[in-house]
Amino acid sequence: MRFSLVTPTLGREKELERLLDSLLEQSFDDFEVILVDQNPDGRLDPLVSRYRDVLRLHHLRSPRRGASRARNTGLARCRGEIVAFPDDDCWYPRDLLERVDRFFTRHPEVDALCTRLVDGGGASCILDFDTEPGPIDRINVWRRSIESTMFLRRESTRRLWFDESLGTGSGTPWGSGEGTDYLLQLMDRGASLYYDPEIIVMHDPPVPPFDERAMRRAYTYGCGMGRVLKKHKYPAGAKLRLLGAPLGQALRSAAGAKVGAARYHLRVFGGRARGMM
Repeated sequence: MRFSLVTPTLGREKELERLLDSLLEQSFDDFEVILVDQNPDGRLDPLVSRYRDVLRLHHLRSPRRGASRARNTGLARCRGEIVAFPDDDCWYPRDLLERVDRFFTRHPEVDALCTRLVDGGGASCILDFDTEPGPIDRINVWRRSIESTMFLRRESTRRLWFDESLGTGSGTPWGSGEGTDYLLQLMDRGASLYYDPEIIVMHDPPVPPFDERAMRRAYTYGCGMGRVLKKHKYPAGAKLRLLGAPLGQALRSAAGAKVGAARYHLRVFGGRARGMM
């Protein structure tokens, strides 16, 4: 088995169906799907029944919520040489797995590949991704990785688990950062990581941008980033740069009378500050 695709899912059906349809269309078909279902009911049973005969689909139920817990549950069941973590609301271009397979074949020295997340129009989504390819280090990891674009050699993930206090559904204030934390742990082991923005994963853009849900997400995501910075003992200079960036964006937005954007960046600033402390 070449790929194991671990997908945590909660509260989504149409989006998950879109992901599974995109997997059916892959030009490279040596993969399994490990669906970690955290719904309290059987709402996904009809969907699973429909795809089980056409995909190597393993349906796992996980009563404890949390994206990191779900990924760990799936990791324990993986059989593939390469592990990935597609979100239930992303989807794969037809040639994605073929391109990732080709990359790892050509670069046996690389332990992990991260790609770019884009929306339907091809613009970077969720993060302001770097446009240049290259190795991933402790500084640029923040602009070169997100969980749904990580592809890892299974051997490099042995006895390495996601921090379950980080990420969506963790029950803590730290609403993000689990993927970055995982990659930093890999770096601490001496693993080689690479970023290629020409290989993409598709994702809907977060809308609306400045409603109350977005404000809460800005704060909890900021908390998660701050927490990871503290956990991995980043130097004071790096912390100050990453703390000052959203504050500067808030001031510029306020000067331009962009009230929603100013509030959003202030929430990011407040979250990062809390996480660091």
